[in-house]
Amino acid sequence: MTSRKKALVTGGGTGIGRSAVLALARAGFDVAINYASSAKAAQAVAEEAQALGAQTLLLQCDVSDDAAVRQMLAKVCEAFGHLDTLINNAGTTATWKVKDLDSLDMDAWDRTFAVNVRGNFQVTRAAVELLRKSKETGGEPCIVNTASIVGLRPGPQPPPYAASKAAVVSLTKMMAWNLGPDIRVNAVAPGWMEGDWMERMLGDKYDALMGARAKATPLKRCVTADDVAEVMLNLITGMRFVTGEVVVIDGGFTSST
Repeated sequence: MTSRKKALVTGGGTGIGRSAVLALARAGFDVAINYASSAKAAQAVAEEAQALGAQTLLLQCDVSDDAAVRQMLAKVCEAFGHLDTLINNAGTTATWKVKDLDSLDMDAWDRTFAVNVRGNFQVTRAAVELLRKSKETGGEPCIVNTASIVGLRPGPQPPPYAASKAAVVSLTKMMAWNLGPDIRVNAVAPGWMEGDWMERMLGDKYDALMGARAKATPLKRCVTADDVAEVMLNLITGMRFVTGEVVVIDGGFTSST
């Protein structure tokens, strides 16, 4: 029987993280599922992954806390021994009134960068040794980061969120340079995505604005979490000569506007 590969997904309880966990489980991975506060959701996705044949490991950790991150990776090492894949998906945002810069809370700005950027780096740094263990045994380890279309072009999202995702794009390229040739590092940049995140961003305008965006998109719908997970899985299981790249997932909207 072929041994299952091992993965860690941060922010794995909901949204893109949840879809990524399930896509990996279907593809033959055991999955460590990190979450910060969504314990119930993380438990539910762990049970779904187990039903697909995966061994799972639930890990509560704020990725902005370096000591906690290192403890988390020690638990992954104890349970799995190595990692074939890391998906840096944990993220947060701030609130603001669109185009009202004074409405931004600077503590929320700092928190957004602490999770989205420093957390990404800290988890990557702590996981490198486990990823290299995969390489030593013939594996092809890789990292996929969750960026965003607003890290590449302007949008109505809060400036700290957009700027943090631009930093993730830069960090992806820097980590690809630093970790090659042993570990590939790529990112995905979803466009407007159906679900809770955009509902919170758009409020009572969600249906109207998402409908307008879908109409203006060549593929005539907005992206889903499952769409993003599908691209992540392709970057993980194939595309073996691709690193330092950011894949836009928006149904062609960017290229048509």
